[in-house]
Amino acid sequence: MTDHNATAHSPSTMRMPVMFVGHGSPMNAIEDNRWSQGFTALGQMVPKPRAILAVSAHWYVPGTYLTGEAQPKTIHDFGGFPRPLFEVQYPAPGRPDLATQVRQALDHHDAQLRTDWGLDHGTWSVLKWMFPDADVPVVQLSIDRALSPRAHFELARSLTDLRDQGVLVLGSGNTVHNLRDAFHQMKARTHDTPAWAQRFDDAVLAAVQQHDADTIVGLLDGGDDARLAHPTPEHYLPLIYAMALSDANDPVRTPIVGFDAGSLSMRAFIWG
Repeated sequence: MTDHNATAHSPSTMRMPVMFVGHGSPMNAIEDNRWSQGFTALGQMVPKPRAILAVSAHWYVPGTYLTGEAQPKTIHDFGGFPRPLFEVQYPAPGRPDLATQVRQALDHHDAQLRTDWGLDHGTWSVLKWMFPDADVPVVQLSIDRALSPRAHFELARSLTDLRDQGVLVLGSGNTVHNLRDAFHQMKARTHDTPAWAQRFDDAVLAAVQQHDADTIVGLLDGGDDARLAHPTPEHYLPLIYAMALSDANDPVRTPIVGFDAGSLSMRAFIWG
């Protein structure tokens, strides 16, 4: 059960939910639209956390790393957007002690702290709306491109204790993410969701609602729909992290639903 009063007061010590958010275009960080409004609403749906561990599609590298800065910088990891987007800052503090704790929990993965990254737009474009005061410490965890989906799931399972320590784990990606098709639709001024995109998104929804982790882990191997929904896997993998930290007793909510530019599913999930 969500303690709505906790969002307005001190950080919660209750068991935290787990969240996956479809972040979509960086422009959602500065536009007042249905997606940014949805991100704002998400901040009212969970207790205020003591800290956030973010798993963003945009830190997809060889190796397992954590941001170790006391003051992580705001990374503008994109190009071709208007200047106001590059001027956005999200000055949330880091939590080096939490980063160290997570590194120790992932010692068998040779996890390391780094101070040359920060918070990328997969993280701050959502948190800017959820917690606009930037007063909740944030640590980012990279996604190791060398690991299989099953290995990502097992890695994330090592972190389940964080939920009982007031830490909100936020996976940020998209359940469907085909930029080539999305750009084609934007150029053609169409917003038609392809059948393969809808089928894949529906399959994700059904598996999450059934707490079917094996299906979530295996969906990227699901044939043509999967290859079209995720030509590359990085926007899907944060969902696996979130699923791994949920359990069968968690109620599942889907507070944001819909497609942007036809082929970007903006679906969000909250477990717990």
